[in-house]
Amino acid sequence: MRLQDKTAIVTGGASGFGAGIVRKFQSEGARVLIADLNVDMAQTLAEELGTGVEVVRTDVSQNADIEAMAERALSLWGQIDILVNNAGVTHLPTPLEDISEEDFDRVLAVNVKSVYLAARAIVPLMKQRGSGVILNVASTAGVSPRPKLSWYNASKGWMNTATKSMAVELAPDGLRVNALNPVAGETPLLKSFMGEDTPEMRAKFLATIPMGRFSTPEDMGNAACYLCSDEASMITGVCMEVDGGRCI
Repeated sequence: MRLQDKTAIVTGGASGFGAGIVRKFQSEGARVLIADLNVDMAQTLAEELGTGVEVVRTDVSQNADIEAMAERALSLWGQIDILVNNAGVTHLPTPLEDISEEDFDRVLAVNVKSVYLAARAIVPLMKQRGSGVILNVASTAGVSPRPKLSWYNASKGWMNTATKSMAVELAPDGLRVNALNPVAGETPLLKSFMGEDTPEMRAKFLATIPMGRFSTPEDMGNAACYLCSDEASMITGVCMEVDGGRCI
C-alpha cells in the first residue's frame, strides 16, 4: 500500500498505459480520478475497480476542462497529491514536410500544451501544501527518434526537457517532477506508430528492443507507482526509460 491515502489524477487514464497506472495506483491504496475524453471507457474501468476511482470528462488541450478537472479532484478529496500527465496523441508515420498543420497542432495541443495547462492549475495547489508529485509520460521517441514521426518525437523531447525544468524550479517548494519514457506498447496508439498493424511491422519494431517485447500497461504502472511513492523521495528530474533496452 505504497500510495495509501494519496490522491491522484491520471489524464488519459481510461485505456492503455494510463489504465495500467490507474489500476496500480488503486491497488496500492490511492484514490484516483480518471480524466479522459472517453467517458464510457473510463466509467467501465472505474466500475471494475470500485472504491476510490472517479471519472471526469477532460479534453486536456482545453484550459476550462483542466480547471474543471482540478476542481473535481478538490471537491472529492480536498487535495491533489499526484498528477500524471499521460494523455497523448500522435500523427501517422509521414515525411515531416507532408504532415498537415491540423495534425501538428493537435499533437502539440495534447502532448505539450496540456502539461502547461495542468501545471498552471495544479502546481499552485501543491505549493500551498508544500508537497506533490508530477509524473509526465513521455516516450523513447523523445530520446531516440524514429523516422517519419518527427513532430511526435519533438513533442516528447519537449516533455523530457519540461520535466527537468519543472523539477529544478519546484524542488525548493517540496514538489518532485519525473518522467517515464516507454517504448511502443499494446495501446490504442500502437497502430498509429506503425502505420499498419501487421506481423511484419510488429517484428520490425520488436527487433529494435533488446528484451524482445513491447512495454505493457503493467510495466508503466509499476514504474509510475515507484516514482510517485515516498520510496522515491530523493528522485526528481529523472526521465526513466521503460523500454527493454531500446535506448541503450
